Amino acid sequence: MAETDRTAPAVDFVGGAVGYRFRSQAGRSHALLKATGVSPTRSLHVIDATAGLGRDAFLLASMGATVTLIERVPEVHALLSDALEAARNESDEFAAIIGRMTLLHGDARALLPTMQADVITIDPMHPPRTKTALVKQEMRLLRDLVGTDPDVGDLLAAALSADCGRVVLKWPLRAASPQASRKPSHQIAGKTVRYDVFRRPQRPTESSPRA
Repeated sequence: MAETDRTAPAVDFVGGAVGYRFRSQAGRSHALLKATGVSPTRSLHVIDATAGLGRDAFLLASMGATVTLIERVPEVHALLSDALEAARNESDEFAAIIGRMTLLHGDARALLPTMQADVITIDPMHPPRTKTALVKQEMRLLRDLVGTDPDVGDLLAAALSADCGRVVLKWPLRAASPQASRKPSHQIAGKTVRYDVFRRPQRPTESSPRA
């Protein structure tokens, strides 16, 4: 077995915080679910355009969503691929969730114009906090791999032009928003982050639940 790379962030859907949140069902009140409209009674297709550690994608899939994850950094894509396979082999329950998750390697700015979904989520690397002690080690390691995402404005523009019902941008609570072609329909605020929601209500899947 290869030695674990201590400089890489941990991607684990079975143990740690993600596994605990799943087993305790603590994620059912997560603001991301309200922002995306995902629930066990709405089988939406979500594109996670900035997969990262995959935690948000796993939460959405555990709530019944079909999730396409896009990750452009090869090292992070490899970590996600290994973690998805490990979770798939953990149990039938985890395998069912992972079965609703599809991982793609590529730049979302190029892929989104060719795709369709009910929801697109964007969680880019956020501007560095002035109090660096507040940033968890895993996020610091992830930042070392992916950089600062200076093209977040281009990614948001691509998402807003894509064939989807809504776009959800996760962003620091008090930070200025990336420039967008339109204002969010509404915002959902948490303790440290907010979700800017851009809706296109004309899509049928956004107006009524699916069976």
